[in-house]
Parts: sequence; C-alpha cells; structure tokens
Amino acid sequence: MIKPDFLWGGALAAHQFEGGLFGTDKGLSVADVLTAGSVDTPREITKGIVPGKHYPNHVGIDFYNRYEEDIALIAELGLKCFRTSINWSRIYPKGDEKTPSEQGLLFYDKVFDCLLKHGIQPVITLSHFEMPYHLATEYGGFSNRKTIDFFLRFAKTCFKRYKDKVKYWLTFNEINNQMNFGSDLFGWTNAGCLFSTFDNPEETMYQSAHYQLVASALAVKAGKKINPDFQIGNMIALTPYYPINCHPDNILYANERMHEKLMFCDVQVRGHYPNYALKYFEKQNFKLDITKKDLKTLKKGTVDYIGFSYYMSNVVDVSVPRDKGALTSGVENPFTTETDWGWTIDPVGLRYTLNLLYERYEKPLFIVENGFGAVDVLEEDGTCHDPYRIKYLKEHITEMKKAIEIDGVDVMGYTPWGIIDCVSFTTGEMKKRYGMIYVDRNNDGSGSLKRYRKDSFDWYKNLIVQNGKGLL
Repeated sequence: MIKPDFLWGGALAAHQFEGGLFGTDKGLSVADVLTAGSVDTPREITKGIVPGKHYPNHVGIDFYNRYEEDIALIAELGLKCFRTSINWSRIYPKGDEKTPSEQGLLFYDKVFDCLLKHGIQPVITLSHFEMPYHLATEYGGFSNRKTIDFFLRFAKTCFKRYKDKVKYWLTFNEINNQMNFGSDLFGWTNAGCLFSTFDNPEETMYQSAHYQLVASALAVKAGKKINPDFQIGNMIALTPYYPINCHPDNILYANERMHEKLMFCDVQVRGHYPNYALKYFEKQNFKLDITKKDLKTLKKGTVDYIGFSYYMSNVVDVSVPRDKGALTSGVENPFTTETDWGWTIDPVGLRYTLNLLYERYEKPLFIVENGFGAVDVLEEDGTCHDPYRIKYLKEHITEMKKAIEIDGVDVMGYTPWGIIDCVSFTTGEMKKRYGMIYVDRNNDGSGSLKRYRKDSFDWYKNLIVQNGKGLL
C-alpha cells in the first residue's frame, strides 16, 4: 500500500521555467548561454550572449513574475510537494562573491512561503545546471578544486536561509550524466566544463566528478549541522542497460556498463569509491587529485535518500562497437516503443530500476523525474487532449505501485517531470511538452504565456486524491 504521507508532486528546474534574467540581480548561468535547438540541431554553447541568437531560458515561462498563479494551479492539482531548484546564479551572480544577493534570496523566500501556504512541501535541488557562467569561464568550473568552496558557500547560504522552510534537499541534479563526456552539453551543464577542449576528456570528467562528489559530501555535512532534520539526497539519471540476449558475454557487458550509471551513487551512498572504479582509474593511468582528506569527507557526507530520474531503458550488445561517452547505446529494443524524440517507453523498466536501487543500497528512493515529451495541441476552446501522456503516466505509476506493494521497495514520492510546460533541456524547444499544464509559448519565443489545464491535469488530480488506488 502507498503510504498516506507519500509525496505526490511535480518537478521543474529553475533554468527551464523561471526566467527573470533581465531587470534583476541574477547573473548569467551556464544554461543562459545555450541557444534553442531541435531534435536534429544541437543547442549551441556561445561565448556570452550573442546578438541575434535565441536563448529560450532567458524568459522560460516567466515563473519569476507568475509564481503565485502557477503555485495556485499546482495547489489545485493537489500536489503534496514541488521539486524545483534554487538558481545558483540568482544567489551568487558571479559565483565567487563573498555576499549573496538579497534580492535573489527574497525571491525564494516568497516562493517557498507561497508553497507552504498551500500545504506543498518544497523539494529543492541546489545545483540543477545553473552554475554561474563566471565560474565556468574564469575557473573552469568543477575542473578546478576552488569551485568546491564556491558551491559550499552557496549551499550553506541556502541551508541557513531556508532551514525552517525546506526539509527535502538534493545536491547535484543527474550528477552521473557527465559520463556522456562525448557531448559538451553535459559537461558544460553538469560541471561548467567543455571536456572536449582538454587533452583527455574522460580523465577531466572523472576529476570534475570527484570535486563534485566532495562538494556534495561537504554540503550534506554542513546541512545536517544547520538543521539535523534536513533530508538530503543525491540525484542520478538512471537509464538501465539491458543485455541484447542471454549470452554470458552480454550479461557481463551490461553489468559493466551499469557501473557508468551507478558509480556516483555508490560513492554518495556508501561513502567510498567502489573497487571497479579504482581499478578503472588505474588501468587508464588517470592521475586524479584525490586526497586522503577527500576520502574522509566522502565517508562523512553520505546521503539520506536516493533521488533519480527514469525516462527510458537502453540495450547493449558486446559485439556492437561502443561510442564511448555517448548518451545512448545505439542498440534497438524490439519489445519497446519510442516517443517522437526517440526515447524508449518502458514502464516495467521503472519497476526494475526501483528494485535494482533498493536492493543495492537499502535507502529510501524518490522518483524525482519521469515523464513523456510530446507535441500537444491546444484547441480553440482552450482544451488540450493528451491521452498518450495519461497512458504513459498510468503505466509507469502502476509499475511503481507494484514495486512498493509486491516487491517491498521503500519509495518516498513521485514527481513527474515538467508538471508545467517548460523549455526542454536537451533541445531548447517548447514544443517538446511534458506538462499537465499547457503554456502558450512557441519555439521562437512567441505566445501569450497563458496557462491551460490539459486532460492529464484532471487525471493526475484524481489519482492523488485516491492515493493511487484503483491502478492494480
């Protein structure tokens, strides 16, 4: 049975929906120099703001000026929690200042107060691809050990300011996505690094990752000192790898590839590097700056729960040449379908993932992202019919419920991604919509920004009222 205090919610990230760049103290973030793209055209990372380029994150969906309206809508939806992020560059515009922006801090005071007034718990990510641009360009982001201190200052500022307003925290969003070091997008947004510009991109990725792991552990320790009741988790992208068949070589290969997904979580939950990672560093002759003090820090800063995103699964075949550092495996699964953006639809994979993580770590799990990106049509009467999204959500939530009620997995909550339409992270599009609330904004930035309830809005609202009953 799903617990009565289960955290039904929704998720968004500040850089994708907040806006509020102009006329405020906010500095540029690494996301603010990402142009719009598409499924066929990668987003461009520009040097500063280039006139004539379209940067959809600058306005997002203007939550900065519409937060009361949007929170009233999600309150009507019946959410118990709302996962979002504190934009690092709104609090420390350049990142290396000694004093934070009071204007930025006050904005989140108002947002959290508004959420709590409606009985909605904030679930807050500290770093969700919003590193100040200055830290990336002047220091090399997390390729530089100094950035640990800048992040810790930011984390402590947030913990102290909101210690009585926020209980649930996450340190770094999808920290393991930088394993896709073949794409500059992931290194840039995860670590403030363009890995391709280094002599050994993979070694630089692991070095940056280590500094983030240390920063995360220090933040956990600092947060617990500020408020022992804080629940501080990590956040990983979990896209499981299935073997193409039961040949022993493929079974072993899939297990080896899962190390890429789980290494970060292994460190953040267990407090030390797994032997498979240490052996890999040795084999590759990586010269990583990992000190004895760092190792002690990792041991003392383990997380309380595991937050993760689940969108799809991948298939691997040991005989297929591997594109190292790529996002996907390149092997099709004949038993799953795909979205318009080529993401596999695999509800059972969520149950598999929940069991995998819980058996490995025996820590509470929080599904903080799961959703269906699609082209939605707003009708003339203001309705939006999205049965495909309802089907997707129903099938995934059903598998989550099986994991809880049949398998005994401890799941804290479920916050589907993009509860309100926002700018897509990977493509920078608005037409790739995930929300249950439609926002009238187009890829070119036109539109009224008016909000409309989709059919999935009423479906999810009813599901929350019933606490998931009737699915099994």
